[in-house]
Amino acid sequence: MLTLPSSAEPIFMSLSGAFSDPTFRHVVILTIGAILTRGPHTMTAILRTVQSLAPGHFSTYHRVLSRAVWSPWTLQCAVARLVLELVPIDSTITVLVDETVAEHRGPKVYGKGCHRDGVRSSRHHTAFRWGHKWVVLAIAVQFPFARRVWALPVMAVLYLPQKICKTQKRPYKPPAVLARQMFAKLIHAFPGRKFILVGDGGYATVELADSCVRHGHPLVSRLRPDAALYAPPPSRKASRPLLIGRRLDSPQQAVRRKNAPWKKARIPWYGSRTREVQWLTDTAIWYRRGRPPIPLRWIYLVDREGKYQDTCLFTTDPHLPPRQILALYILRWSIEVTFEEVRAHLGFETTRQWTKPAVLRAAPSLLGLFTVVSLIFAAHARHHKIRPASTAWYPKDTITFSDALATVRRLLWSRTILAHFTKNQQCAPIPPNLRNLILDDLSMAA
Repeated sequence: MLTLPSSAEPIFMSLSGAFSDPTFRHVVILTIGAILTRGPHTMTAILRTVQSLAPGHFSTYHRVLSRAVWSPWTLQCAVARLVLELVPIDSTITVLVDETVAEHRGPKVYGKGCHRDGVRSSRHHTAFRWGHKWVVLAIAVQFPFARRVWALPVMAVLYLPQKICKTQKRPYKPPAVLARQMFAKLIHAFPGRKFILVGDGGYATVELADSCVRHGHPLVSRLRPDAALYAPPPSRKASRPLLIGRRLDSPQQAVRRKNAPWKKARIPWYGSRTREVQWLTDTAIWYRRGRPPIPLRWIYLVDREGKYQDTCLFTTDPHLPPRQILALYILRWSIEVTFEEVRAHLGFETTRQWTKPAVLRAAPSLLGLFTVVSLIFAAHARHHKIRPASTAWYPKDTITFSDALATVRRLLWSRTILAHFTKNQQCAPIPPNLRNLILDDLSMAA
């Protein structure tokens, strides 16, 4: 086994329980290669990076994704356990859910479909891409070295279109159902923790809201402005008590009333800015036939500067303060930043696997690699002062993922790769200035 940096070794060993010993040795080499590789993250490119450090035949490493026996769910729970160690035991954990589309062409690629790309789409134009849609669960963590909150992916599952489910004779599961299953697994794996699930309008379903209420973990999402809402049932003795009361005005109708109790304030906004907003809030019952009634608090948010469209939000915890609901929903944007970083630095859309086991393992592994790199950097930053990579033409005053990746790469190059080769007594030591120049170039994130 290679010598790992002191900040990385505990994290690697915490993940070893998901693999057998031979497979884990190959996983360590592939993880190091994936962190050090720049550009496309194909298996061939990763093996080209580590080269002689990967003993055995190259097909052995390809089989780690396609044939080796290990469970991605077990690995994802181990990653979630490492992330939850960063959050105090008595704190509420914010869990962000969203989907991202990764382009992956090929006639035999498993699970491929034509999906709407939310990043490239707008109000007036809809962009579609052939590839995979991944539903991702991430935990929001505030690192002491960063100004913004980081979303660390812990679970991911592939969404299969209806046509593929019909061909394979399996039940169709929309993204909201996949999110509900992942969130339930996270709750059952860590029964002593308190979670809040935050998602966009695609996850505002009665089934997901009912599951969150039954488990005692609130849901925060968008609500249709014309949603049908009801008052609590009147208290009366009857053989069949009522589930709901009278029909209430929808949020869209409530904001049109005269003398509506609007609240005005300046709240934190996207990009570490603040914005003048006003909101109207109330409590109600959300009900669909065949489902138990769900108490909720809705908020109709209006941007007083007129730049953003009016938004209606809700939570299944009526006691949650409106300011906290707004802050939680704005926090959801951090998972979009994670998707961009994974594409830019970890080759999320450059994999070439096409078989079912490899497809179901490759993309979640790269998403988990973002979390592993962040955890290694956080452990290293506890004992070392790290400054952001800033230049005269590109000033930076806060640590970003590119800085974390460059630091972790430098650790692996200096304490793992070069340390492995300098064990040979016939090798002459590299001069310090030349060594630093080489490490700076090898560790660049871009």
